[in-house]
Amino acid sequence: LDPSLDMWDFSSLISLWINRFYIYLGFAFGFSLWICFQIVIRKQGFATVLAEAVSSLDLPVAVINLKEYDPDDHLVEEVTSKNVSAFLVATYTDGRPTESAEWFCRWLEEAANDFRFGKTYLKGVRYAVFGLGNSAYVNHFNKVGKNVDKWLWMLGAHRVMSRGDGDCNVVKSKHGSIEADFTAWKARFISRLQALCKGERKPCGGNCKKGKCESNQHGSEAMEPGSHAQEGFHQRDAEQEEPFGSTSEEESGTEDHQSLKSVIDVEDLGKIMDRMKKEKREKERQEGETSLIRSTVKSEAGERRAMITPALREALTKQGESPQELLACANKCVFCWRHHTNPVGTEWRWKMDQAEMILKEAIENHQNVMKQLEVFIERFEEGMTVKHCALSLVGEPIMYPEINRFLKLLHERKISSFLVTNAQFPAEIRNLKPVTQLYVSVDASTKESLKKIDRPLFKDFWQRFLDSLKALAAKQQRTVYRLTLVKAWNVDELQAYAKLVSLGNPDFIEVKGVTYCGESSASSLTMANVPWHEEVVRFVCELVDLIPDYEIACEHEHSNCLLIAHKKFKIGREWWTWIDYSRFQELIQEYEDSGGSKTFSAKDYMAKTPHWALFGASERGFDPKDTRYQRKNKSKDISGC
Repeated sequence: LDPSLDMWDFSSLISLWINRFYIYLGFAFGFSLWICFQIVIRKQGFATVLAEAVSSLDLPVAVINLKEYDPDDHLVEEVTSKNVSAFLVATYTDGRPTESAEWFCRWLEEAANDFRFGKTYLKGVRYAVFGLGNSAYVNHFNKVGKNVDKWLWMLGAHRVMSRGDGDCNVVKSKHGSIEADFTAWKARFISRLQALCKGERKPCGGNCKKGKCESNQHGSEAMEPGSHAQEGFHQRDAEQEEPFGSTSEEESGTEDHQSLKSVIDVEDLGKIMDRMKKEKREKERQEGETSLIRSTVKSEAGERRAMITPALREALTKQGESPQELLACANKCVFCWRHHTNPVGTEWRWKMDQAEMILKEAIENHQNVMKQLEVFIERFEEGMTVKHCALSLVGEPIMYPEINRFLKLLHERKISSFLVTNAQFPAEIRNLKPVTQLYVSVDASTKESLKKIDRPLFKDFWQRFLDSLKALAAKQQRTVYRLTLVKAWNVDELQAYAKLVSLGNPDFIEVKGVTYCGESSASSLTMANVPWHEEVVRFVCELVDLIPDYEIACEHEHSNCLLIAHKKFKIGREWWTWIDYSRFQELIQEYEDSGGSKTFSAKDYMAKTPHWALFGASERGFDPKDTRYQRKNKSKDISGC
């Protein structure tokens, strides 16, 4: 024997033993990937098998990949349809959904936990869920299926039958294999469809003894608090234990209100009735509040639902706002100063007030506010005449179908127009008529950070964002990028910001530190995320170095804000970043008189910038005539780049 060979074998064995943990880990990882792959393949096969079984009942059926399914458009449509939606979803590594289901699950989770949607948002949707997983992973077994079932239920949808749990673990699988689990669930699903077609309501899921369903007592199909059968006793509250395995239709019947006790004590009857009445009032209130969200469904009179309900109107009044401003938005930004009390949506779904009425009441409300103030008579007279209109402090004004009509009314009254959009509606930007100044919120410069900060509702939000910036480049009037800096969120992406500037070629870039609006369950922001003015200045200086056609023009330290302007607004050595409003009104009138053929540019109505507003001025953006102008630490120099 070769001694060296023996030594090599011995050394190899020792090495293998020392590194055994990594070898085990590699095998485990490979096995996990194989399981996940098998689950995904089986899910696709199961969907086809289920579709064939439904087709055998002469019922129309469609198999849809969740990657191609937009819940904003399609899921809400199911509210008024008579369809039954069967969701076959797999649980991937660490309890995550598969890539094709990520967006759908994210949308569903956010909607279920967003109080603006409410508990009746999907009322009318009928569904069933079959989850695919492996019980060997105890902590994550069928987590996606359970969550989808839970979130649909929280939004008011109705199960037509209890959830099915397919298990790849043949040792613990209820029917011996995941295929057998699916076959058993499919048989019950088909039976339930047949019953629904006949207009029946089955009292239970089968295996009944003397009118009491075993499925209400055993296994994953056990009825839990919160199900339809117990609506008379418990509020349908998402904070309570959700009936993951119970049903909304299949297991409810003549004995619905006997699921907690077969006999009710007379002395408890009054308490139960009070609880039922209280729940009914709460349900009616919730339905009223959620009408501002689920407004694709028209009322019996054929009208769309109101965007602002009485409850929301009262909340806005307490916030000191008159509800004439548009409130709906397609984003749920982390720094939203409304703390997400406004409705959300990707299209106009509400009753529409006429532009004339909106303007009339907005002016009246403004004047009513002025009458409550104690001001000098000359200031009062000046304040009673509306000269400027900001669209909008919250929401997405460009969604309003009559926005161009509203702009025209403003200009006819010699009121300037400042419109802000969140860059999710490129077509509407292209179709927008001239405004005094058009802002686009550029809250981040990469797809990942924009998704994190703005939390947009659109699935194609990034492409919409880029297309909106391109549409902005074609506008001839004043255009502005509005950057809100959130420390630790979006201040380290200078190169990416520079690329976005070249895409939209704005006239101005307004950079402002985020304003902390207090603690909110809708956002994790704190005062630590608010940058100091010095930090905003530093960011702006570094950004300007990357965009040679721009320079820093103005500063307003009190607002923690700086203005970057295109060099075309620097005539000689003087900045002309301000607006000649009288000239703008002349130009917009000529535009209207010509039927839109006579256009004009931003330089046609520019005005010279006063010295005190310039970057580096000792006033730091304060008008010396302003009574708030008080300089402290005048020797402090933060203006140099």
